[in-house]
Formats: sequence, C-alpha cells, structure tokens
Amino acid sequence: EFKATYPQVSIAAGLHPYFLAQHQQSHLESLYNFAKTNKTQLVAIGECGLDRSISNLEKQTFLFEQQIALANELELPLIVHHRQSHDLIAQSFKRCRPKNGGVIHAFSGSIQQAQYYIKMDFKLGVGGVITYERAAKTRAVVAKLEPQHLVLETDSPSMPLNGYQGEINTPLHIPNVFNTLHSLKPNSDKYRLAEQLYDSCSEVFCI
Repeated sequence: EFKATYPQVSIAAGLHPYFLAQHQQSHLESLYNFAKTNKTQLVAIGECGLDRSISNLEKQTFLFEQQIALANELELPLIVHHRQSHDLIAQSFKRCRPKNGGVIHAFSGSIQQAQYYIKMDFKLGVGGVITYERAAKTRAVVAKLEPQHLVLETDSPSMPLNGYQGEINTPLHIPNVFNTLHSLKPNSDKYRLAEQLYDSCSEVFCI
C-alpha cells in the first residue's frame, strides 16, 4: 500500500533486533511470505543484524542468518544493523555467506573492518554521526574510503545531525551529510563525489 501511494520510494523488509522480544517464528514465516510475494517491490532484506546491547544473541543470530538465507534465495542485498558486533556478524557471514552484498547501516568500525565488508561486496552506510567532530575514528575511516564503497543515509527519524539535536531527523538532511563527507575529502571534486555516491546507491539496490 505504501509503495502504491509513494511509487518513487523504495522499500526493504526485515526483522530488526531492536524488537527481538516481540519476534516469534510466525513473524519469520510472515516475512518469508511477504518478501516472496512482493519481491519485485523490495530492494533489500533488512534492517536485520546483531546487537550486543540486546540480550539473547542466540535468537538474534538465528533470525539474522535466516534473513541472510532469504536474501540469498530472492537475490536481494541486505541492510545490516550492528552494535559492538562486527566479530559476530563475520561469524554469521562465514556460516551463511551473503551472495548479493548490501549495506552496513551506520558503519562505525576500523579500517580493517571496513575493508572486510567491502571484500564481502557491502557498501558502508555514512550518516549523521560524521557531522560530530567527536566521532573522530569514524570520520578518519570514512575519509580513507573510496566513494564507490559508501552510501549516504540519515536513519530518520533517529540519529539527529550535529546542530539538530532534539529535532526529528528527516531525509532532507542528506545534503548536510554529503557536505560533511566532502569536507573530509577536500581533494575530491564535489560534483564527481555526488555522482559516485549516487551510482553506489543505485548499484547496491539495483534502482
């Protein structure tokens, strides 16, 4: 229904670990049925992933790997949530390797972790966190990465940008994220950078 009302918007479907306590086997089955029925309307499976701030990692891992398998079956990319869990995600990828890449949402990690995901054909999601100077590690890593490995995001309505704390975040702030990224890559041509980021997003989601 949402897609019919807003045809210009692309959608993904998944079981987020934030709602782990609510997830039942029936929800996984519903996701399977929904995704298979609406495959042509979906650009990805997710947001799904692993979060160490939420208990029951065994259940999280099961749901995550089932969604990887679903994405593989439908030949769709993944949108992956992480929180203090890069090592666990790598273990899941070893057991159930994603075949169509995807996006590591709100990436925050080392350059080595970034290179691992890139090797696995994933793009790294870059959002409002880079607008904060205190996020020095993430800013430094992003500055080193080629634009074709990045996608811009806002995580609306969460993750407000620097200067907009306390406000509801919206996709209208994508230009702010872009301008910050450009400032971290001072030798890049602004228009070429925009083209590369657009192409990166189009590539991963086939849009």
